[in-house]
Order: sequence, then structure tokens, then C-alpha cells
Amino acid sequence: MRAVPADGPAVALTVAGSDSSAGAGIQADLLTMNALGVLAATVVTAVTAQDTLAVHAIHTVPAELVSAQLEAVLGDLPIAAVKTGMLASASTVETVARVAAEGRLPRLVVDPVLYASTGRPLLETTGVGATYRALLPYALVATPNLGEAALLCGVDPGAPTDVDDLVDLARQVLLLGPRWVLVTGGHLPGVETAAAGGAGPPTHVPDVLCDAHHVTVVDGPRVATTNTHGTGCTLSAALCAGLAQGLSVPDAARQAKAYVTRALAGAATWTIGSGRGPLAHADASTVTFRASSSPQPPPT
Repeated sequence: MRAVPADGPAVALTVAGSDSSAGAGIQADLLTMNALGVLAATVVTAVTAQDTLAVHAIHTVPAELVSAQLEAVLGDLPIAAVKTGMLASASTVETVARVAAEGRLPRLVVDPVLYASTGRPLLETTGVGATYRALLPYALVATPNLGEAALLCGVDPGAPTDVDDLVDLARQVLLLGPRWVLVTGGHLPGVETAAAGGAGPPTHVPDVLCDAHHVTVVDGPRVATTNTHGTGCTLSAALCAGLAQGLSVPDAARQAKAYVTRALAGAATWTIGSGRGPLAHADASTVTFRASSSPQPPPT
């Protein structure tokens, strides 16, 4: 079958794992894209048993079934943008990279989900940098957090301490092949403790967006909450939704940041579960994507 143009909302695709607590993964991607007016198709790469405290078990979907899901979706639906999250195994990374190399994953956003917020590894390989080298050259945007960027580049995750260090990391990830890199700063020293109710600064959370020519700090206010489960998934899904709707990368990144900030604020006082709770996607749905510059054409 062959995909035909959409008569309806923009359609995006998320290739990621399932989170049984609905805070992250495929579930967070669905909630985010739906809130932003984008229809989300899904390719499931893993099924996890997790809650707000921990990932208790992981079942990796065989790469052959991941491939079959990709073929079904791409052959029928008019996919305008794609994001990857938890890919779970090196063979799945290679499968997605093969399809990307064929030019069939437009406006690809790669969120290199390497571990859960509780610290459990979510990719079944020791050489994460080498594994992602097959996929990152086909990414329009890569969206690692500080720790993931450090692991991809072989840097001590504890070494970066400020925005200048984030810029250096972003430029190193850029050398792995993506056209743009967005490194999030929520794990900078002091940001997480302040968000959990610590005294004093910081009062904002900086993310760094760069391509081969420009560096931009995408800043936003810090939200004092421990309900941060799925923040990275939500950011990359929101960015992907913006790209699907025709935004340029900088516009999509800025407005994805605004969406996440609003979703964090909406859930700030929630008590759901005993650990890190989910974001308030419904409260963030009033964030609308508006282009301040000409839409970016799909990469060739």
C-alpha cells in the first residue's frame, strides 16, 4: 500500500517503548501529540512493567516485528514527522536506521533514551555511542538530556556544570551526524534539587539548541515539582508534532519547551503514585504552535 496525503490532522509517528504507568514512552507521546492536534501512529519497541518508582521488567519486541510495524504504518499513513524514543536493542536501532537510510522517516527526531529516571538502562548494549552512530546521521534533530549526551560522547556525565558545558556537549553530539541537537539542561547541578524544593537558584532551566552555524539557549522557568516522569519523551514528542505541522526546528523547539513547562506546572501539586508522577498534558493543551519563521522543508 502507498501513503496518500492527509485530509485531516497532521500525522506523526512515534517509535518507542510502552510505559504501563502512562507517564513516559508511547503513552506520553500519544498524550502530547493529541494535545497539540496531531494524530500519532505508533511502533512499539518494548513493553515495560513500570510505575512512578521504577522499571520492574522489560520485554523487548523482536526487531522483525518492529520492522513489520514500520512497514504497515509507513505504507498506508501520510507520516509528516517521526520520533524515536526507547529502542531497547541494538538490532532495533539498526532496523530503524535502515528505514531512515531509505529516506522513509521524514523530519526524524531521535531521543536517545538510554536509561530510566530511576537509573535503569533501557538499551540492551554497552556501546551506546557506537549503537546510535548508525541512526543519528539520519536525524533532523537529536534531543538527548545531559546524561545521555555525555554517554553518547564518552564524557563523564558529572562533568558538565553550566550552559557552556551544555554547548560543548551539543557540538560533540552534532559530530555524530544529526542536523540539529537539543541538549536539555534539567539535569544540570542544582536544577533538580531546586525543582524538588531546594532553596535559592536556579530559577530557570536552559536547553541548548545548535546546528552547524548557530547556538541558541532555549530558556524557561523552573517549575518546582517532583512530577517529572516522561519530561524528555514529552519534549521530543512536542517537537516532532511541531515539525509535522510545518514549523522550523527553532520554532518547534521553543514551543515544545513552552508545552513541557506548562505540563509541569499543571501537575505541580498532583500526588499520583509514590515516586515521580506524570505531567499534566490536558493543562498544556492550550499551548498552540505558531511559526515565527518560514516552515522548514523536509530533509533530503
